[in-house]
Amino acid sequence: MIKKIAILCLIVATSLYSATLKSLKFDGMIHLSPESAMEMIDISVGDSIDIEKIDKAIKTLYKQNYFEDVWVEEVGEGQLVIHVKEKPVIAKIDFIGISESDKDEIAKLATIKKGEVYDEQKAEISKLKIVKFFEDKGYFDTVVEIKTEPLAEKLSLSLDFIINRGENIIIKTVDICGAKELKYKDVEPSIANKSEEMIPWLWGFNDGKLRMSDLENDSARIKDVYMQHGYLDSEVSAPFMKTYLDSYTANLVYSVKEGEQYKVGSVDIEIMDGLIDAKAVIEEMFLQNGKVFNVAKLRKDITLIETKVADLGYAFVKVSPDVKNDKEKHLANITYRVFPGEKVYINSVRIAGNSRTIDRVVRREIFLANGDQYTRTDVVDSKSALKRTGYFEDVEIKEERLTKNSMDLVVNVKEASTGSIGGGIGYGSSDGLLLSASLSDGNIFGSGLRAGIDLERSDSQLSGAISLANPRLFDSIYSLSGRIYASNSDYFYYDEDKQGFNVVLGRKLGRNWGASIGYILEQSKDYNPSTSTIAALLPEGNILKSSIVPSISFNNTDDFYLPRHGISASSSLEIAGLGGDKEFVSSVNKFAIYYGLNDLIDYDLILRYKAQAKYLEISGIEKNSFGEKFYMGGVRTIRGYESNSIAPKDVDGSLLGGNMMFVNSVEASFPLIERLKMRAAIFFDYGVIGQDNLDIKRAGTGVALEWISPLGPIGLVFSQPVMEEVGDRTASFEFTIGQKF
Repeated sequence: MIKKIAILCLIVATSLYSATLKSLKFDGMIHLSPESAMEMIDISVGDSIDIEKIDKAIKTLYKQNYFEDVWVEEVGEGQLVIHVKEKPVIAKIDFIGISESDKDEIAKLATIKKGEVYDEQKAEISKLKIVKFFEDKGYFDTVVEIKTEPLAEKLSLSLDFIINRGENIIIKTVDICGAKELKYKDVEPSIANKSEEMIPWLWGFNDGKLRMSDLENDSARIKDVYMQHGYLDSEVSAPFMKTYLDSYTANLVYSVKEGEQYKVGSVDIEIMDGLIDAKAVIEEMFLQNGKVFNVAKLRKDITLIETKVADLGYAFVKVSPDVKNDKEKHLANITYRVFPGEKVYINSVRIAGNSRTIDRVVRREIFLANGDQYTRTDVVDSKSALKRTGYFEDVEIKEERLTKNSMDLVVNVKEASTGSIGGGIGYGSSDGLLLSASLSDGNIFGSGLRAGIDLERSDSQLSGAISLANPRLFDSIYSLSGRIYASNSDYFYYDEDKQGFNVVLGRKLGRNWGASIGYILEQSKDYNPSTSTIAALLPEGNILKSSIVPSISFNNTDDFYLPRHGISASSSLEIAGLGGDKEFVSSVNKFAIYYGLNDLIDYDLILRYKAQAKYLEISGIEKNSFGEKFYMGGVRTIRGYESNSIAPKDVDGSLLGGNMMFVNSVEASFPLIERLKMRAAIFFDYGVIGQDNLDIKRAGTGVALEWISPLGPIGLVFSQPVMEEVGDRTASFEFTIGQKF
């Protein structure tokens, strides 16, 4: 094309040599105006025309990338017409042969876009980017064809990229040559490119697919694992990949020089006097003198120091670790240099991302406001509080620096789907076939209100409930909830119908403390006794309960389903007798403590202790409160026995229930298959129950499998009764769904 332009320029320039331009017109222009074109070529009527000006003008127009062809025609003495043939506009782009999700990603990275003038070079670049996109995802030999189809008298066209996606390269082996102290299984959780496992298609197992974009970073990841085990002088080569395109498989090889393992020598903090107690902070650190150096724990210690200083208002504190290796003694001497900067105050708190949830619902969970001095702990606690609401799928709090001593907090939330219609069919080890249905919304109209309707049917019970709750009444520290319920239960020795409602007013007493007072109005009827003894104990007709329930609770655990640290405790007192037929006082106290040992022994062992104590004092007619008595047995009390099967009995062996009960358990939970989030726990349960004294003692022990599955937490309990007596109903297997561990 350039050669053709040059020849045309030569012919025209020769015929017009020393001529004066009398008129200049353009023919064929659509997307570029003649006025704009005149400015670009810098030729005006009255100018003398020479070969250089014409050559420059035509090349300038051609470089605009609008035209397939440009030529000049003399239509009279000193009269020129510049003819152009415009490239067609892209009216439609499609990517054929791939999934919709891949189409969205490719459309973003493609160089050529809808509405642009078609450029063959841009189309070829987009083609190469598509091939690279699939290579990064592990697909090789991808073929992309470009197809264009003219539209509307060739002024526009449709552009199709026909994609024949290649094959995945499957990694068969990953070898770490030179490794002595660490094996592949030690680095496998950290690297992106893993070898194929036995069941590659099953969730949680490695599929072995090559992830090209991550390959160059895997050497650094392996190096980091060595640094976590104290090998500060370790060297890891770039990966060598041998690929077999006939079978689309590959082997990966890394060359490693491990060096010697280092332990921690001296630890020091350099910081201005009086800001923090450096010695006290060092005592809290994970890396202590004599321990094996671990770069992951070094990062945790940096965060610890930053948090201590940032909680004093120094939001932009910098902690620079200086690790000096003593290569003779193989000690790592660590000095943390702290640069606090200026104290920082909050200029404003901005909320973003909440298209549904009202701003004030988000803002009431944030512990910092305009004008407050910054603290890192308040930022972290605010994020946790927002996540605990259940309104948001994700929460990010950005700190935007304005000046050396002021910042804005930008709270970006990603809203979760809080409304649901659900139903289920299942089987419970205690209750048999389970049918359930529910309709709920945890954030009605974005107001934070929660409502639900629940129905449940099992072999032994039919129940339903309607509930409504406001966790922050008028955006205050108070909460208000109510529930209307009804049930029909088939117990082992009698049946019971129950209807009622409760109202609970709660108050936050801090970030981890809460208190509430509730009122219950309930009518029940006990009937169909299995023995004459039970018949004599059951009340006749309908029995009304009117009670108040004050309670207090504490919870600072770090996770809902699988806590590793913290305490969860509650105490409630139900006082019945404010009218009605039942007169009693019932106390229920629960306590659980969780302690993870990962930071101490580099193993994710979790120790748990759980206990609950219950006491019932009946002041009115004994039989009216028969249904309030306690029973042991089952996964919530003593495992190894059937649910609610242990209590004082009459001479016929019928359960009478207890007035007091204490049960506790000790558990040790450890990982089985970490990538599947599957664990096991060894447990021992011990409990006592009785009427006037705790004279009935039972225990159980066994193993529980704990799985945080895609459907929620599932627990499988294999238990053996201890201290079993004649007549006990035992259970060697039970399971739970949806309960915390």
